[in-house]
Amino acid sequence: MKIKWLGHSCFLITNQRGINILTDPFDGTLGYQMTKEKINIITISHEHYDHNNTMGIKGKPVVLKGAVNRDTHKIIFKGIPSYHDSAFGKYRGNNTIFVIRTDEMALCHLGDLGHLLEDTQLTELGKIDILFIPIGGYYTLNHIQATQVIEQVKPRIVLPMHYKTDAIKWSLDPLAVFLDKKQNIKIIGSNTLEVGNQSLPEKTAIYVLNY
Repeated sequence: MKIKWLGHSCFLITNQRGINILTDPFDGTLGYQMTKEKINIITISHEHYDHNNTMGIKGKPVVLKGAVNRDTHKIIFKGIPSYHDSAFGKYRGNNTIFVIRTDEMALCHLGDLGHLLEDTQLTELGKIDILFIPIGGYYTLNHIQATQVIEQVKPRIVLPMHYKTDAIKWSLDPLAVFLDKKQNIKIIGSNTLEVGNQSLPEKTAIYVLNY
């Protein structure tokens, strides 16, 4: 499997059969560049412009939103309801957590999660191998909450997302705030990670991608 970070919460996930999954595609005004690859499936965690822009995406993708439980392209997708804030959606609305099962691995994209996970949500998640988690605070989990969610989920790989970079002007915390005092960090040095079920680390590791 190849996982390419395009910036913000958007990843291009290509499984062993060449099926392309795109998560939370952003509007071009955000500051990052969208992929020109043909996309088969898009997951959208919520209806904000930096997460739901399907305009201009190549191909005729299946678009998944909300509490779905679907098998498409021989990949299983589960949408788990959650909130964009810690007040049951009062301030920023709803959010969908997506669990994706392919290549004998379970991937979890938290979208713009704004709270710690409840026991029922953790049960629905099940065992997670790769966790895509927002860490920038302000609009989502902050670095402390993100650390707590990682401890709740106990994934093999953590991929940080939704934080301040040179590409965006938003008031988010930079990556360094989250990484401070963390252990088992792997700097990939590119925007692409290649991983398989047999190459997962034994202990939870944080993998840092470029955009």
